[in-house]
Amino acid sequence: MMDNKHRMLLWLLLAGALLLGLHFLLHRTLLRLPRCTSNVQLHGRTAVVTGSNTGIGKATAKELAQRGARVILACRDQRRAQAAVQEITMETGTQQVIFMHLDLASLKSVRCFAETFLRTESRLDLLINNAGLAKDGRTEDSFGMIFGVNHLGHFLLTVLLLDRLKASGSGRVVTVASKGYELGKIDFECLTTHRDLAQGTSGFQVFMKYCDSKLCNVLFTYELARRLQGSGVCCYSLHPGAIKTDIGRYSSFWWQLVIKPVVFLFFVDAESGAQTTLHCALEQGMEHLSGHYFSQCAPLLDVQAKARDAAVAKKLWELSERFCGLSP
Repeated sequence: MMDNKHRMLLWLLLAGALLLGLHFLLHRTLLRLPRCTSNVQLHGRTAVVTGSNTGIGKATAKELAQRGARVILACRDQRRAQAAVQEITMETGTQQVIFMHLDLASLKSVRCFAETFLRTESRLDLLINNAGLAKDGRTEDSFGMIFGVNHLGHFLLTVLLLDRLKASGSGRVVTVASKGYELGKIDFECLTTHRDLAQGTSGFQVFMKYCDSKLCNVLFTYELARRLQGSGVCCYSLHPGAIKTDIGRYSSFWWQLVIKPVVFLFFVDAESGAQTTLHCALEQGMEHLSGHYFSQCAPLLDVQAKARDAAVAKKLWELSERFCGLSP
């Protein structure tokens, strides 16, 4: 006769096997994401990828390097970035992958990066605004951390590098947003008063700020496309999918306890998450879709109206210019 202890162990083993089977089945069927099918080669071209020492950014940088591009890993953590450079170099065999320091939580750092890049690099073909976080706090310039890193730092970086992108003749700006934009809002009163997207520090409030920042990403791309008309530079925003990355590493223990089983079952790997980024960066004949929002390697035509509000996009751009010291 089996005692209760062994019976419980058997049930745990069966439950574990069931979860693993469900995980395998989901990732082979419903959760399988489309792949970028472009065969474009990038020899002689240069790409900057922010937040590329891990996750989607590193997978993106590796693929661009494999296609022959000179790839700049624009990251805050030098140790992790240098490790990523070594890993990508070993796996691709290219010597055209380098690290440049960039801390998006510091407008001074963004300016220093742009100055160094413009002084040392002769061209720029792809700017991949990939970095993002879901962490409360304040930037070096006293902006909300999520707003400062996910939107404002990338805004300034893009503006400072636009002329070099235009000089390439066919540059692209690809900004990794999220389906979370659908939950987001832009509270200009809070931005003006508190230099943040919202108030509050709970796990849920931090998540909502993240969604707000992703709406900023989509609106930024929409307004950028309008301003780039006729320049030869195109821009796209995208939802990468539900991806296993370390973006939630700053979350509380209890929040991670809740989310980790969900991530295990329903989220896919970073290489899969990079595919829509790569599609937007590489697919030919998409110039007429500049400013659009993509998911699963295709443009979404049913984007929510708030992400296509020209007045809000223009106001966000102008406020961002003031915050960055680009206008009075």
